Amino acid sequence: MANNKDVEVISAPNMLQIKVGGPVSQGDLHMIQKAEEALKDLRSDFGQWLEEEVVKLETAAKIVRDEGLKGSEGEELFVRAHDLRGLGTTYEFPIITRLAKSLTKMIDMDEKRQKAPTSLALAHVGAIRAALSQNIRDDNDPVAAALASELETQTTAFAEPWKDD
Repeated sequence: MANNKDVEVISAPNMLQIKVGGPVSQGDLHMIQKAEEALKDLRSDFGQWLEEEVVKLETAAKIVRDEGLKGSEGEELFVRAHDLRGLGTTYEFPIITRLAKSLTKMIDMDEKRQKAPTSLALAHVGAIRAALSQNIRDDNDPVAAALASELETQTTAFAEPWKDD
């Protein structure tokens, strides 16, 4: 039989309970329903919010077109693409998340941006704009799927030397 003095029990904190400020009871489930309803109400704004983020990406891309990916210009493009990577699916455009993920993979480090083909980065930006403009939300569209796949293939080929980093 084990000696109780040799055993330490560690209880993991209940993060949901901490975030809502106390124990969650059956009656509190209405809070979750209210949050889901509020999210539904915001859906009408998703398109505008996504448009604003894509405009920021395109603004960064214009500078990259003129100045290249080195330095702060490339870093700004990365930041904008990274934002879209997180927001695309949230705003119901998972194809934008997929395209932005490919772009960020290509330019996520200064060393990569030094050598990354600007034309490939700009092709990602164009594909993101096209998806939003044409209301192509996912890769069920065969052209979008083929384009995303080709951009990912070229990005992977470029990023191969950095895969262990």
